Order: sequence, then structure tokens, then C-alpha cells
Amino acid sequence: MDSITHVVLGACIGEIILDKNAGRKAMLWGALANSVPDIDFIAGLWMPVSTELIAHRGITHSFFFALISSFFLALVAARWHKAEPISLRKWFWFFLIEIACHLLLDAMNNYGIGWFEPFSSKRISFNVIYVADPLFSILPTIAFGFLLFLKTDHGHRLKWARAGVITAAVYMCFALFNKYRIDKEAKAYASSKFNNTPHYFTTPTLLNNLLWFVVVEDSTGYQIGYRSIFDKNNDVDLHHVDKNEAYLKPVHDHREVMELKQFSQGYYTLEQWGDTLVMNDLRFGQINGWQNPKSRFAFHYYLTHPDDNNLIVQRGRMAGFSKESAKIMWNRMLGKRP
Repeated sequence: MDSITHVVLGACIGEIILDKNAGRKAMLWGALANSVPDIDFIAGLWMPVSTELIAHRGITHSFFFALISSFFLALVAARWHKAEPISLRKWFWFFLIEIACHLLLDAMNNYGIGWFEPFSSKRISFNVIYVADPLFSILPTIAFGFLLFLKTDHGHRLKWARAGVITAAVYMCFALFNKYRIDKEAKAYASSKFNNTPHYFTTPTLLNNLLWFVVVEDSTGYQIGYRSIFDKNNDVDLHHVDKNEAYLKPVHDHREVMELKQFSQGYYTLEQWGDTLVMNDLRFGQINGWQNPKSRFAFHYYLTHPDDNNLIVQRGRMAGFSKESAKIMWNRMLGKRP
């Protein structure tokens, strides 16, 4: 999830677990603990972009790291707060819960997370919620604001903290239900079009959980399109894009290509833009694809011009976004087709 969500949820959880024993420092420790796994961005500053993609959400987002870091953070906090009646055991469980919350939330979006590092490089991604969903974060953020200004002995502090966490949990249940429905419809479509059920995935679109991006593998590439939870017809409206695997032959053994294939979990296509060979990761959707079905993918990596690949996950995310495209997206979210 985005950093703000980790901070505000971490602060609310800190208030609930430590309560008045640590005062406002409970919020500070909570926000810090829930953000700890993202320290891996520092190492990425010195890595090639393709390597950084795999390193991010790797070892620092593993259960192994959660246990080790929770132990050492508990030692530091217990020593720092000798005057407060908080045991070393409670500090340990506090940090473990905070970091585990971070790992669970990050696994719910489409980037992929290395839960089992360093023992396995398998990436976990449930594709349940967009990496920044305002409806998921808004009430925890409001609760965080109240906790900042309410006195430490105010009777409503705990209520606000619980409200922030509970509403986020309820919204996650809503997202899980949407995921179940969209996956069921995508699987039914795939089964009806092919002899056996091929690989497919679904993921929420930009900043919402109502409109979903659907990808179904076929013999030469993928069927892609969009599905709203309010769509009434049973047909999933998809169109074909070629994978163009042959484009990789001259560079198939290059390190960056192998890293990108690993990162994409197999969902990629190749395109030739003039003299530039481009690799797309389908998991991050299209740029305004609900308006233009043939639009480019948000994640595209220049294989022949690697120096131009800074911030590739964010590249073009909002390109061409306008009042018209926002209106079209809103209508598709509500199940209205052009």
C-alpha cells in the first residue's frame, strides 16, 4: 500500500495496543513500525532498475525479517521506555503485529511480495486492492487526525483508533468479495472460450475497487478488458493483444530480461516502438484503457534504452487523464457501457 496508509493505520494500531501506557509515542512507534519494511528503497538507489524491481518488497517484506526486526525493535523500545509499564514481550508482539499488517496489506495488491525470502523467491500477490485506494484509507486518516489533537487522556481516543482499523478491515472484506465475483466471471469466460481454463488474473483499476482489469491468456497472447462489479450481462468484453515472444530472441539471455520476466510473473508482452524494444508488464493495467482499449500499458520498460527507465512503475499512470476520461471511467465503474 501507499506510505500514508501504512503510517495512519500503524498509528491507529499503536494506539489500540499500547493505549495510554506510551501516550502519543504509541502513535509514533506504530507509524514507524508499520513503515519499517519499506527501508528497502534505500538499497534500490544503487541498483539497476530491473534488479530494484525484484529487490523492493523482497527480504524486508518477509516473515523472517518481521521476526528478526521485531525482536531488535522491542529491545530498543523497552530500553528507551524503561519508565513505562510495558514488558519486552508486549513490545515484541506490538512490532510483530505492526510489521505483519504491512506485509499483509502489501500482498493484497499486484506488485508482489517476498513473504518467504530468503528461503524462496516466490512472490505473493492477491490482486485484491489498488495500491492507493482512497476509500480504504480515508477513515484511518481521519482517525489519525483526531488522535493527533485529542489529549492523551481523552475518552474517545481508543474509539477513533478502533474505528480507523475496523472500517479498513470492513472495506478489505468488500474488496475480497469483489475479487471473488470478478474472478468467478473471468474463469467462466475463459472456460467457455477455451478447451481448458488458461492462466488469468484480475486486478482493480486506478484508485477504486469497482472497475477491474481482466487478463486471460490465449494461444498467442492475452485477452484483456474491463469488468465492473455492477455489469449486468454475463459476457466479459475482452480483446486480444499479441505477446510477441519472438522479439526477445536477440536478448533473451540478458540479465534485465530474465529479471523482468520473473517480476512480471509471466504476464508480459513485447512491442517495437520505432527503434526501441519495449517490454510491458500487464499486471499494472493500461493508461486510460477504459477510454481507449488500444492504449499503452502503464508499466513499460525500454529494453534498448535502459537509462530511460526511472520510475517505470509510475510512468504514464495519469497520462492523458482528463475530465472526459474520468467521466468514462466513472460510468464504467457503475456498470454503464459506452
